[in-house]
Amino acid sequence: MLNNRHTFDSQLQELKEKLLKMSGLTEKSLHDSVESLKLLNVEKAEQVIELDNDVDQLEIEIDEYAVKLIATQQPVAKDLRKILTAIKISSDLERIADLSVNIARVTRRIQGQKLVKPLIDIPKMTEVSQKMLRISIDSYINEDISLAKQLESMDDIIDHTYKEILNELIEIMRQDKEAINQSQQLAFVARYLERVADHITNIGESVIYLVTGERKELND
Repeated sequence: MLNNRHTFDSQLQELKEKLLKMSGLTEKSLHDSVESLKLLNVEKAEQVIELDNDVDQLEIEIDEYAVKLIATQQPVAKDLRKILTAIKISSDLERIADLSVNIARVTRRIQGQKLVKPLIDIPKMTEVSQKMLRISIDSYINEDISLAKQLESMDDIIDHTYKEILNELIEIMRQDKEAINQSQQLAFVARYLERVADHITNIGESVIYLVTGERKELND
C-alpha cells in the first residue's frame, strides 16, 4: 500500500513538472511577443508563433497523463483536485500562449511602420503579467493561498492600465486619421494582455480550489 502511494506521489510530481515546463514556455512566449512588437522584429514574432506548437503539445501531454492517473489510481478528495487543477491550469496557460501569438501577429501586420507612440504602458502591462504568472505558479507549487490572493490587486492594476491605454489611443485616432489602423492594432494588444491577466487569476482561483475545495472569484 505504501509502495502504491509512493508511486502515485511520484506521478503527481511528474504532472507538476510538466506544468512547470509549460509555464516557462508560456512566460517566454508572452515576453517575446511584446518584445517583437516593441522592436517591430518580425523574426522574433515568428519564433513566438512557432513556439506555440510546443505549448500545445505540452497541454495534450498533461491532459493525457492526467486522464491516465484518474483511470489507474481512482483518486478522491484532494488527490483528485490536484489532477483536475493541473488540467485547468494547463488550459489557462495554453490560452495565454495563444494570446501571445495574437500579439506576435500584430507585429506582422504593422511591420515597416513607425509606431504612433513609444510603447511604455504595454510593456508595463507585460511586466506585471509576467510577475503575476510567476506568483500564480509559485502559489500552485507551494499550495499557498496567500500568494494566489495577491493576484486580485495585480489584476486591478492591469485593468486600470488597459483603460488608460485605450483612452490614449482613442485620442491619437481622433487627432490623426492615418494612425487609426495601427492604433486599433495596439488596442487589440492591450486587450490581449488584459485577457492574459484574467487567465492568470484563473490559475490563482484553481489553486484556492485545490487547497480548500471551494471556488473563489479573483477578478470580479
